[in-house]
Amino acid sequence: MSQNYTLTYSETSKGFPSFYSFFPDYMIGMNQFFYTFKGGNLFRHNTNNDYNTFYGQTFPSTMTSVFNDMPLQNKLFKTINLESDDAWEGRFTTDIQNTGFIDYNWYEKKEEAWFAFIRNDGGTGASVTEAEFELRSLNGIARSTSVGGAANAYVVAFDLSINIGSIVSVGDYLYYALPPYDTPIFAGEITNIDVDKANGINSIVIDSTTVPGATNPIPINDAYFLYIKNPIAESHGVLGHYCEFTLTLPVQESINPSELFAVESEVMKSFP
Repeated sequence: MSQNYTLTYSETSKGFPSFYSFFPDYMIGMNQFFYTFKGGNLFRHNTNNDYNTFYGQTFPSTMTSVFNDMPLQNKLFKTINLESDDAWEGRFTTDIQNTGFIDYNWYEKKEEAWFAFIRNDGGTGASVTEAEFELRSLNGIARSTSVGGAANAYVVAFDLSINIGSIVSVGDYLYYALPPYDTPIFAGEITNIDVDKANGINSIVIDSTTVPGATNPIPINDAYFLYIKNPIAESHGVLGHYCEFTLTLPVQESINPSELFAVESEVMKSFP
């Protein structure tokens, strides 16, 4: 369902700078006041102390813009920095990766500015798309030597020459591929990394019950294994030539005045 808005025109800017959440049946300006009719009732605007409250309902403030420096380069948009009175929730969209987001509660206040890392909003587990398998967040490990165990404690063992403890972490998502090794299949979430090479142990333990869509048991002992970092725990940012962002001030904060002076992002060139 589409949202209705009231569009305003500014004589100063000679354009339409704002959309308002209220949607009246009729509106009129009179004696330097703005009046609207809604549901048979008459309302005079700009008279109450609560901002963004129209016809008894409070709406969030939102604004949309874009980071578009060096438009021909692939870039990782890692962080957001707000010169603002308040922290704003963020949604981020690029032309390469799906979306990213920042929750209102994830910000840290540093030197009177609000700072947070952009989390990737791509799929997890079995819902990861084919396009995401092409990103740098997917990394290979090796072919296993054996697999087996219960669904909530499935053990994937590797040759002792593989340093799995330095490349994967608990909470990562493990995938496997069968010959010809071109289609990753979700195996489960990594719950333990067990490395004791002196006693011949070099394995990963996964739980295929915590994230829907895991395939268990793995049909061969020497499948090729890959992993993706948890997009919430790991702040890879979002990849793209540009990044369109929408900031939203939550309803509970929107009733008070708030000023947003500047929006910045830490951006680094992507080297595939």
